[in-house]
Amino acid sequence: MEILTTRIDGAGGLSLAAEAVGDEGAMPILLAHGGGQTRRAWKRVTGDLAKAGYRAIAIDMRGHGDSDWAASGAYDFRDFASDLVAIASQMDRAPALVGASLGGIAGMIAEGHLAPDSFASMTLVDIAPRMEPGGVMRVVGFMEEHVETGFSSPEEAAEVIASYMPHRRKRRAGEGLRRYLRQKEDGRYYWHWDPAFIRNIMTAKRSDPAHQDRQFDALSDAASRLSLPLHLIRGGSSDLVSEEAVAHLRDLVPHTEYSDIADATHMVVGDANDAFSAAILDFLTRHHPPQGATA
Repeated sequence: MEILTTRIDGAGGLSLAAEAVGDEGAMPILLAHGGGQTRRAWKRVTGDLAKAGYRAIAIDMRGHGDSDWAASGAYDFRDFASDLVAIASQMDRAPALVGASLGGIAGMIAEGHLAPDSFASMTLVDIAPRMEPGGVMRVVGFMEEHVETGFSSPEEAAEVIASYMPHRRKRRAGEGLRRYLRQKEDGRYYWHWDPAFIRNIMTAKRSDPAHQDRQFDALSDAASRLSLPLHLIRGGSSDLVSEEAVAHLRDLVPHTEYSDIADATHMVVGDANDAFSAAILDFLTRHHPPQGATA
């Protein structure tokens, strides 16, 4: 199936990289990855969506992958949310949003605070307004650890990833991993994303102890305003979204549909792609039947 690599304007004209697969006239599904990832995190999912009759559009969030970096260091959650609003506004109809972690946070803010009715539905992938602080720190701590020093080789990066995700089969330092790294003039390899992204997060957390609580409150307020079909997919072994966090979201949005993927961690898609695709297609086909299908 042909994959179209393209560029899309984000907020303020920031150029974002994207890949689209599936019939151009089909229902668009916009996929927004988590922090530190790229559009390639959805590689198998986009194929599954296209085969099911959808137009899957996976983007690189600002400061990630092949998308532009924000020269001003604009990496607040509302900046990412503004990009999603800008992308949706360029489509001929409201897309269904699938947002993992950072992508889901941006989606809640976009739909709940910035521009209601931007999306036809929303799927949150292991993210909720209330998160476990320990899980949050594990994610951002991993991202911060080598952001300044980089790696001597892709093999060293592979070792670091294996330590972070011991439940996964060790990733080889092949072409796939190299896409997540950039070699600079000093010969060392660095993550593909703008260091200002994680630096801003850590600076805010260290300078203002109440910063995280205010973010959680803002996300709860955004979620409480969601009236569109909402689907939460949680990794059954997630250390970031607890069962209490699921209950909190369902209190805020009683019509939330919920899927729990057994044995998956916060990295649900990479841990259990087939189960994830099955869960998301069950939700999408009921709310947005593919053209020619019966509800």
